[in-house]
Order: sequence, then structure tokens, then C-alpha cells
Amino acid sequence: MAPISYCHFPPPTIQYTVWLYARFSLSLRDVEDLLAERGIIVSYETIRRWVAKFGPPIARRLRHRRRPAHPLWHLDEVFVSIGGKRMYLWRAIDQNGEILDVLVQAKRNKRAALKLMRKLLKKSGIAPRTIVTDTRSEILNRRWSRVEKA
Repeated sequence: MAPISYCHFPPPTIQYTVWLYARFSLSLRDVEDLLAERGIIVSYETIRRWVAKFGPPIARRLRHRRRPAHPLWHLDEVFVSIGGKRMYLWRAIDQNGEILDVLVQAKRNKRAALKLMRKLLKKSGIAPRTIVTDTRSEILNRRWSRVEKA
């Protein structure tokens, strides 16, 4: 009895499909439509299986190849309404426009900003040379200099 072949498509097609889904935050049906425009007929369920099976190794490779964060970080906070509740969205972006991290919390305080910074330091592995914030966040800058020295 011959072994059953799971994938009838060439590996570059599968990689391209998983990349489309992950990189551009498209829905499975959007990816299915994009592939159909290129003459590749695949169901959204097959795409879902490919993403589940091949997605994590591809994501690991992409993260490994990503260039390190620029040492100039911009921190910002925005008020957003989620489910009718007022929430605070903290966001960190580097000089190149790459989003480093996002944190959503119900409270706006120094602990929230420091939590984001600690998370960023663990994730990036480098300390920023400069942090740019708005004028209201001078508390963060003063507090950050103490954390950086420790």
C-alpha cells in the first residue's frame, strides 16, 4: 500500500500561503481569494491546516531573521473604548516604525508604563538609547532612568 501524501502542493506555495496569512493579518477566506486570483485553488480549511502545521516553524524563522530594534523608542498612550469601557492602550515603536509591543490596561499609572518597559526589555534584550514620550509622561522618563541604572 502506497503512503498517503498529505500535501499536494509544492512547499513554496504552502510557505507563501502561510506568509500571506500571518504577515498581513488576512482572514482565511481572503487568502483563499488571493490564491484563486493567481490560479491556485485551495479551500480555506486547507489553509487553516497549513497555518496550524507549518505556521510556528515559519514564524520562528522570520523572528530569527528580523533585524534588532533601533535604540530610539517612541512610547505613546491612547484612550480607547473596548466593550463600552475606557481602556488605555500603551504602545512602543522603534525609529524604523516597527511596533515593539502593545499593552492594554484599565488603569493609567506608572505601574502600567513600567510593566510595558520591563516586557520590552525582556523581549528585545537591549536597552534603548533614547525614549521619546509626550510631555505628560515625564514621570516615566525619570522613573526609567532609575530602572536603567539598577
